[in-house]
Amino acid sequence: MKVPPEETSRVKLIFVGEKLMVLTIVLTAAAVIAALDQLIKYFIVENLAHSGAVTVIDNLLSLVYVENRGVAFGMFQNHIWIFAVITFLLIGVFIWLILSEKLTGKLFFVSAALMIGGGIGNLIDRLFRGFVVDYLSLSFFPPVCNFADYCITIGAVLFVAVLLIQGGDKEKKQKAPAEGSTAEKTSEQTEESAEENESKSEQEEKPFAGKEEEMQDKAEVDSNGD
Repeated sequence: MKVPPEETSRVKLIFVGEKLMVLTIVLTAAAVIAALDQLIKYFIVENLAHSGAVTVIDNLLSLVYVENRGVAFGMFQNHIWIFAVITFLLIGVFIWLILSEKLTGKLFFVSAALMIGGGIGNLIDRLFRGFVVDYLSLSFFPPVCNFADYCITIGAVLFVAVLLIQGGDKEKKQKAPAEGSTAEKTSEQTEESAEENESKSEQEEKPFAGKEEEMQDKAEVDSNGD
C-alpha cells in the first residue's frame, strides 16, 4: 500500500518540528544559564572588584574577584579570539547533534544546555570585557572559577556518560540481529540434519521391506504347491 505524498510530507514536517522544538528548549535553557552566569558576575564585579576575599564557608568556599584571560579554571591565558572560535564551533556541533539526532535523550539535552550556556556565558565576558570574571575559590581545588565553568564541566561529564551509554546500546542493537541470524541458521541446520536422518532411515527400511515381501510371496507359493 502506497503512502500518499501529502501524508509523507506531513510526517516529515512533524518530525522536523519536533527536532526544532527540542533545539529551542535546549537553547532557551542555555540562554537562562548564560543570563544567570552574567547576573552573578555583575554582582561580583560591583561588590568584590575592589575588595578582598569573602569567606562563605570556613575552610571550604570563598568568593574572590579574579580576571581570567584564559579558558576554564584560568588555563591558556591571553587567547581570547581562538577560544571564541572554539566556543562557536562547539555550539555548532551540539546544534548539529540535536538536529541530526546522532545523540538523543534527556541526559544529552541537559549536557548540551549546560555546555552551551556555560560557553556563551564565558564568551560574553571575553568579547565585551576582554577577560572572564572568576570568583569561586574552593579550599581543595586551587584554581578560581565561576558558575559557567562548573556548568561546562558538569555538562562534559554528562556528555561522556551519554556517549558511553548510547554507544553501548548501539552495540547491543547491532549484536541482536547477528545473534538472531545465527539462531535461525542453527535451527535451519537442525531441520536439515533431521530431514537427512529421516531419508536415511527410510532408505535403510526399504531393503528390509523388500525382503519381507519376497518371503511372503515364497510362503504363498509353497502353500499353493501343497
